[in-house]
Amino acid sequence: MAAPEKLTIDTPEQIPLEFPLAGVGSRFLALAFDTLLQAGAATILLLILLAVRLFAAAAWPAIGPWVAGGLLLIGFAIYAAYFAIFESIWSGQTPGKRLVGLRVIDVSGRPLTVFAALIRNLLRVVDQIPGIYAVAIVTVLFTRRNQRLGDLAAGTVVVHERSEAIAAPETRDRPAARHGAHRLEPSEVILIEEFLRRRADLDPWVRLQSARRIATRMQAKLDLAVVEDEERLLEDLAAEYRAGDRYR
Repeated sequence: MAAPEKLTIDTPEQIPLEFPLAGVGSRFLALAFDTLLQAGAATILLLILLAVRLFAAAAWPAIGPWVAGGLLLIGFAIYAAYFAIFESIWSGQTPGKRLVGLRVIDVSGRPLTVFAALIRNLLRVVDQIPGIYAVAIVTVLFTRRNQRLGDLAAGTVVVHERSEAIAAPETRDRPAARHGAHRLEPSEVILIEEFLRRRADLDPWVRLQSARRIATRMQAKLDLAVVEDEERLLEDLAAEYRAGDRYR
């Protein structure tokens, strides 16, 4: 049973968005980088603790069990918390995922929440059975959205992320542009304003693709030249329409 290569989401802006789903190969490449990073961090910490034990053994002979306990605690933290922490603070990415160009998002297209990151990674211990992620491979291959058990429980998917970045909206004053916004239909203005209202809650990639699709639609309608900053164009169109006599 082959899973589709793309996930299509119908957003409230009525613009269908397509997300290229990550398969087994790209996900395991990211996992390999993350595992190497985990192993490197664990090795460094191990050497530090062994050095502490060596130099402190003479003054505190009973330090041995404490060092062993510290090693177990740190090893567990590196193994269990690594993915959840990075995915929470890096909006669905770990160093490995960032290097490969993957991101974890909610199935609705919204950003990954801390709770979802915890849930999907708590089940990693099951997904990796019997130590080679066999359970994860099977579920990714046979689920419609390429999801492992952790993804199914958390309601998440892993997608390929494009390299475009969203520029922060500029706050400086700018002259009112004349794009012919008065020719827009009320429904089109509602579409623009709904996106502008909700954009801060969208995943960065979803936000970029939504702005691009809406801007492309408005450029075709108003016969405008292609712009680099789609969000700024939408801001200008909304402001121009509000300032016109047709806004109500």
